[in-house]
Amino acid sequence: MTRTAEAVPSHAWFAVSAVFHYLGPSFAVLLFPAVGVLGTAWFRIASAALLFAPITKPWRTFLNADARERVLLIALGATLAGMNTAFYLALDSLPIALVAAIEFVGTIGMALYGLRTGRNWFALALGVLGVALLIDVPSLLVVEGPALASDLLGLFWAVLNGALFVLYIVLGHKISEGGASRGIERLGAAMSTAFLFVMPIGFLQALEAFGAPLLVLAGIGVGICSSVIPYVCDQLAMSRLPRASFALLLALLPATATVIGVLVLRQIPSAVDVVGVLLIMVGVAVHKPSHSCA
Repeated sequence: MTRTAEAVPSHAWFAVSAVFHYLGPSFAVLLFPAVGVLGTAWFRIASAALLFAPITKPWRTFLNADARERVLLIALGATLAGMNTAFYLALDSLPIALVAAIEFVGTIGMALYGLRTGRNWFALALGVLGVALLIDVPSLLVVEGPALASDLLGLFWAVLNGALFVLYIVLGHKISEGGASRGIERLGAAMSTAFLFVMPIGFLQALEAFGAPLLVLAGIGVGICSSVIPYVCDQLAMSRLPRASFALLLALLPATATVIGVLVLRQIPSAVDVVGVLLIMVGVAVHKPSHSCA
């Protein structure tokens, strides 16, 4: 896996991750009415853990790890379980582009570290402005009644997801130390831990879908698209990209989420949303990675 990671440009791995990071969840939204939000989150993590297990052998990773590495794996597992659950709860009431925008806000502090050139500050400013337009706070202030309560609850879950997403990036970079192969091994162990955390949360909802094979297959598909492909590609990119550069590239995710929201969920963006997406894309295009930042 390390040789594979080095054979392909790191930005290409990130591009694949960016697409599947929201393609899988957009499919998950379509499953919510049949499986439930928590049940879909359970299927996502359970299927990913099941697919990772025979390849990464998580029991061996935990057995050979020292105390510090075991704490890291458990922390990442808890983060993955909480992040994925909060993400789906946010998607249940908010557009995917808005959730993605809030997700990006938390990475701004990370992107600041290691960025010292005027070009990079300009790129970051464009990204922040684009995210602000995508959030569209004024429109939220005119909502009343149950819709407002739903939106506020959705925003709470979106903010929690954004905070956990930052933690995922930090911990993800730590497990990537030592090469892509080692990182994916640790990712498999962390995913098994995440399954233990999510087991009591969504199992009862997921259990109701076991009588419908197509729903089970769809849940497994969500896990592959949401957790296996993007997280593996993240490790292949993280093993070579500095943390600050990876964080700034994440500005692309709200744009990706908007496009996928249109194609899969028919969530049509407004003119302001389009401007926000373009600003984020320009910011990513003009930024210069800081190679000195680890």
